[in-house]
Amino acid sequence: MSSLNLDDFTDLIERPDGGVRRDAEARRERQIVPPGALGRLDELGEWLAAAQSAVPVRTVERPRVVLFAGDHGIAGLGVSARPAGSAAELVRAVLEGGSAVSVLARRLDVPVRVVDMALDCPPDAFPEDVVRHRVRRGSGRIDIEDALTPDEAEAAFRAGVAVADEEADSGTDLVVLGDVSVGGTTAAAVLIAALCGTDASVVTGRGGQAIDDLAWMRKCAAIRDALRRARPVLGDQLQLLATVGGADLAAMTGFLLQAAVRKLPVILDGVVAAACALVAQRVAFRAPDWWLAGHDSGEPGQAKALDRMALEPLLEQGVKVGEGVGALLALPLVRAAAALAAELPEKAPEEAGEDKEKAAEQADEQADE
Repeated sequence: MSSLNLDDFTDLIERPDGGVRRDAEARRERQIVPPGALGRLDELGEWLAAAQSAVPVRTVERPRVVLFAGDHGIAGLGVSARPAGSAAELVRAVLEGGSAVSVLARRLDVPVRVVDMALDCPPDAFPEDVVRHRVRRGSGRIDIEDALTPDEAEAAFRAGVAVADEEADSGTDLVVLGDVSVGGTTAAAVLIAALCGTDASVVTGRGGQAIDDLAWMRKCAAIRDALRRARPVLGDQLQLLATVGGADLAAMTGFLLQAAVRKLPVILDGVVAAACALVAQRVAFRAPDWWLAGHDSGEPGQAKALDRMALEPLLEQGVKVGEGVGALLALPLVRAAAALAAELPEKAPEEAGEDKEKAAEQADEQADE
């Protein structure tokens, strides 16, 4: 019998420090650039200060991209522009430095970690540090069978928890979270539709390589059929991941929850990360306070999930490639917010006093009106 109790995360996860956030807001009001003049950068700096429990906020010095990888049996129905079982090619490109995320990571000086959870290739195809958490070779075809057995789902979830602990223990101070998968957006759409109580057509997007209309219809039908299998297990998040998720999605969910336990901020990438975040929110309602939505990929399922979690994307560039690229593009924005919050000088005491008097006068005038 399993010893894993997801309800424990509700007690373990705390919100970012509200008192520290108020201190950060007060410090921001004393800085020479007027509050509000930096737009959302003010909010980001204050959020990061609360997550770090530090005023002034510490700059982001040791970020890391973490990508969970897997193949999904549902890709065999032609729901993806890539052939089923080809995620290993994408992983190889990341590791060899030839992918979009690799190029950006080099420019931004951010290390990339790939975690193989269910690639459809021999386990010796990649180094030990990539494959050591692997649960199985490919996840099941979710329209007619479970993605994972209960034991595999638990093992994948625990692997995600372990990876979060490894990152926190190594000094990583912010994670850019993404996936490398084929068929993963289909599984993600099923999870989102199930948890949001909506129809398949509402969450069915065209994936990273813009599938044609016929493939979109196949994908929509696959999501519809998988939804029928998902609805009876909605009350059990681990069983839901086993039924219509996959090893990479179960691991990402565990990672997100444990990152929140460890107070490790996370930038979410696309629809797959959003789906896992939505499952994690069902487990522990405070967990989303530790996450940022990196970007709007244009996938309808992602928009639905982020709206349900009240997370507003930082960027809207329409990046659909996955692999953490869109979220990594948001990292400089977060770093800029931290640097401004930490390094902008404060006003001279007499100037601050004048500002307080003006604010008091304006308050009196509004009261008279």
